[in-house]
Amino acid sequence: MALLPILRYPDPRLHKVAKPVQVVDDRIRQLVQDMAETMYDAPGVGLAATQVDVHERVVVIDVSEEGNQLLVLINPEITWKSEETQVYEEGCLSVPGIYDEVQRSAQIHVRALNLDGQPFEFDAEGLLAVCVQHELDHLLGKVFVEYLSGLKQNRIKTRLRKQEREALRA
Repeated sequence: MALLPILRYPDPRLHKVAKPVQVVDDRIRQLVQDMAETMYDAPGVGLAATQVDVHERVVVIDVSEEGNQLLVLINPEITWKSEETQVYEEGCLSVPGIYDEVQRSAQIHVRALNLDGQPFEFDAEGLLAVCVQHELDHLLGKVFVEYLSGLKQNRIKTRLRKQEREALRA
């Protein structure tokens, strides 16, 4: 297993649209293992392959308190969204230290493949629904800050560039 470097906003590679996984093989299983290790180490509750510069439809999520309920989604798609919405304060491993409220569907139905390439479906609400929608946005080349005003986006870019410069000096 290996820790993977996480792309940081506003890296243009975060805007690439991920392609479907053609076959769930050992390469994909290794990617999932590495992504899970990277997510837990960060620490985070979700990570899309796009964030580690792999542009395939793979997501890992674990919203459990103990960090022991890894959910792997290969070629995930949301097949239904409720009209009812919820507002959560979101953060992102690609936008470190930045949190803001985003409105998303309160309930969703998801279809995906597991590590054996077998299809499965589930319903999600609360934090899991938010996390799935957030990570699937990454697969479409969208970062959560893009839901915010242009002014907030510019402030976030400025803050992150400053953090990067300070890190280089240290």
